[in-house]
Amino acid sequence: MYIYLNGKVVSKDEAMISPYDHGFMYGLGAFETFRTYDGFPFLIQDHLNRLSEALDELNINLVLDADTVIEMVRTLLAKNKMNDAYFRLNVSAGAGDIGLQTDPYEEPVVILYTKPLVETSSVSEKELVLLKTRRNTPEGEKRLKSHHYLNSILGKRELSNMNQEGIFLTKEGYTSEGTVSNLFWFKDHKLFTPHTSTGILEGITRKWVMHASERLNIPLETGNYTLETLTEADEVFLTNSIQELVPVSHFQHTTFLGAEGEVYQKFRELYMKHTKKQYQSI
Repeated sequence: MYIYLNGKVVSKDEAMISPYDHGFMYGLGAFETFRTYDGFPFLIQDHLNRLSEALDELNINLVLDADTVIEMVRTLLAKNKMNDAYFRLNVSAGAGDIGLQTDPYEEPVVILYTKPLVETSSVSEKELVLLKTRRNTPEGEKRLKSHHYLNSILGKRELSNMNQEGIFLTKEGYTSEGTVSNLFWFKDHKLFTPHTSTGILEGITRKWVMHASERLNIPLETGNYTLETLTEADEVFLTNSIQELVPVSHFQHTTFLGAEGEVYQKFRELYMKHTKKQYQSI
């Protein structure tokens, strides 16, 4: 497999970074994961906008434009002989001395990873599992898609198989998000999703669903919700840029409509329609 490393295509076995990289030493790095459709990275500008906000917060000086990233993606697809793939665009602070640095990082390390997509012939439903691990609060003003992923890893360790997704509660007991997904549910003719005040990541697909709800004339509400609100829902689905929109079949003793849900099907149909149009942004 070949990846991009600081502007060069290299074999993953040959790729090296400095052991003094502060992305490795202190977690000063951010990343975006996305997938391609017909060779095009879907909603790439939205991913880059979120990455740019994270880099500003981390004091890493770097500007990446969509055209550059699109060309990197196409080069890796050709080099790896793939039509479509999973991508991770990663920016770490770069090498520095031992000790915390307050000056801006001027020479970050940019890596574009790729791996094959796991394609399935049908929509896979998931079971929700309530996690014992609580969602921790962001270290800064809001959650970044950064190198700090221990909370999600601890949550994922509680799952027993790939057909499950764990759900975090906040320390106050409010529903927040999955280990690698955002959460939506539908009841009483309205769509619900936890507010960012619960410490969730502002997912790109979450943002797409929120915009799509206006187009579909489905009222949307965000807020702080208890588990009882979730268990009273008719439909529940998860969002993730790689897995797209994932219907939930059941949670504890509650069964949902899953892939048969009318609202889920409306969002799914619109999402797949948009992936054919090579959207750069929402």
